[in-house]
Amino acid sequence: MDTQLALGLVWFLAFLFSTTVHEAMHAFVAWKGGDPTAYHGGQVSLSPIPHIKREPIGMLVVPLLTSLTQGWAMGWASAPYDPLWAERHPQRAALMASAGPAGNFMIALVAFAGLRAGLLTGLFVAPERAAFHTLVADAGTGDPNLLGTVLSVFLVLNVFIGLFNLLPLPPLDGFSVVSIFLPEEHASKWRSLQANPMMSMAGLLIAWRVFPAITDPLFSLLLVLVHPGVSYS
Repeated sequence: MDTQLALGLVWFLAFLFSTTVHEAMHAFVAWKGGDPTAYHGGQVSLSPIPHIKREPIGMLVVPLLTSLTQGWAMGWASAPYDPLWAERHPQRAALMASAGPAGNFMIALVAFAGLRAGLLTGLFVAPERAAFHTLVADAGTGDPNLLGTVLSVFLVLNVFIGLFNLLPLPPLDGFSVVSIFLPEEHASKWRSLQANPMMSMAGLLIAWRVFPAITDPLFSLLLVLVHPGVSYS
């Protein structure tokens, strides 16, 4: 298989799994918090099928195209919830919002542990040139290998998905997460801002402008954590 095609498929499958976990965590926490909307929609599941059925463009078409043409995956998904439940229980809704990024950070932690274990056991070495999909290289050849590539993509992708969604801007999860730290009466007012479509549109535009500016520092931090003591220019 062509190397670029294989790398694109790794990105796509990592996106599909990571986004499925993200939305399933939203749905699970909402269900446990008293809102079974997503549960009845089949979203409390690690199968990507119910999530693809809900958002076929964002879960399948766009990430597949960007993975195969851009060398990284982009897309979107959503889990349904009862807005009246969220209005009555804003802090439960905030916990539901935080659950999605938490799922991504759990995946990232597993990938990080795999990379560090590979380095400590001599399976991996620091690559000559690092990239989003090349945080480590094969100890025998010095070239990227499949396991290292998969772990690298899962780490970078999930850190980026988790942190992007935690930006405190509507309609991202981070805007709702702020409610956890507010008194209940203020949390309800805060959540009501999310219902304004203009606020959500402005929030997305700001997020897409802000986040690319911090991806390089985030990636540099990941390199420091994976390879403490190794310097990359």
